[in-house]
Amino acid sequence: MVNTLKTLCALSGVSSFEDEVRNYLIQRARPYADSIRVDAMGSLIVFKKGVKPTGNRLMLCAHMDEVGLIVKSVTEEGCLKFGCVGGIDRRVLLGKRVIVGENRVPGVIGLKPIHLTTAEERKKVPPLKDYYIDIGAKDKEEALSQVEIGDCCVFAGDVVEFGDRMLKAKAIDDRVGCAVLLKLLEEDLPMDCTFAFTVQEEVGTRGAFGAAFSVTPEIALVLEGTTAADTPALDPSRQVCAPGRGPVLSWMDNGTIYDRGLFERLRDLAEEHDIPWQMKHYVAGGTDGRTIQRTKAGVRVAGISAAVRYLHAPSSVCSLDDAEHILDLARLFIRSVAAEA
Repeated sequence: MVNTLKTLCALSGVSSFEDEVRNYLIQRARPYADSIRVDAMGSLIVFKKGVKPTGNRLMLCAHMDEVGLIVKSVTEEGCLKFGCVGGIDRRVLLGKRVIVGENRVPGVIGLKPIHLTTAEERKKVPPLKDYYIDIGAKDKEEALSQVEIGDCCVFAGDVVEFGDRMLKAKAIDDRVGCAVLLKLLEEDLPMDCTFAFTVQEEVGTRGAFGAAFSVTPEIALVLEGTTAADTPALDPSRQVCAPGRGPVLSWMDNGTIYDRGLFERLRDLAEEHDIPWQMKHYVAGGTDGRTIQRTKAGVRVAGISAAVRYLHAPSSVCSLDDAEHILDLARLFIRSVAAEA
C-alpha cells in the first residue's frame, strides 16, 4: 500500500480539478469492481459484491481532492495573483514551488523582500493579496500565453520516506484514505461494499452529499487525514493527536457527532486485535461525515483518521505504520458489520 500512497500523493487533484486522481483510481479499481460510475459532481462510486448480498448497507468514503491555489489575475509584470482553494495557512506559502494549469507551468510563490518591509509589517502575516506566483514571464502577455485565469495551482514537491517510517508529501489528506480503499477493493469482501471517492471535500464537503444521496447507505465509514499538531511548545490540550500512535478515532468535530455505537465498535475492535489507536481529543476540523450523516433519513457515520502534521501545507507528514493500521481496522469494521447483516 505504501507505493500506492506515494503515487496518489504525487498526483494533482485540487478541488474541482480531481481528474488526474480519479482516472488513476478508475484504472486501479476496474479489475475488482462490479460497477463503476462517476456522478454529476465528479465523485467516483465503485460497487463490489461480497459474500453477503447486502446491497448499499455500507459505504466507505475518502475524498480525492487536495487544497491548492487558483489564478485570479495577471499583473503587467507577468506575475500571477491567486486565491486559495481550501484552507491554507498563508505563513507556509512564501518560496514554495507550484505547478500551474493543464500546461503544468512551473512557478514559485513570491512576496515583497523582507528588507523592504516596515517594522510593523514584520509583526504580521502578510495578506494573501500581497503574494504572487512568478512563472518567469517577462510581462503579462507572455504569462497569458502560458496560463489562463482560473487555472488551478498544485504544490510541487517530492514524496519522501524519512525517519522512523514517516512519509513527507503533499495531499496526504486524503490520499491516505484513498490508498486504504484501493487496498480493500483488491480483497475478497465479507459483504457488498460501496466505495465513494469524493470530490470537493476541502471546499465544504460538497461531493459527499451527492454521493451519499444516490447510494443511500445505512452505515458509512469515513477515512480521513486529521491535524496532528503535536509540535513543540504547543499546549498538550491542543495537540489533538500524533503520528505513529495509531489510527485516530473521532467522537466529534466541527461538523459531525459520530455515531456512538460505531465509535465504540471501532475502539473495541482495535483493543481486541491489539491495534494501537488514539482519540482526537480536541474538537476541530470536519470531514465528509457531516454531509453524509444528514442525507435523506440520516446515516450512521463512523470515522478513522490518520494523524497528519502540517495539514494542508506543501509538505505534510504522516506515519506509514498508522496507514497500515487504518487498513487493518477498516477491514475488521467491514467484517463486524457483515456479521450482523
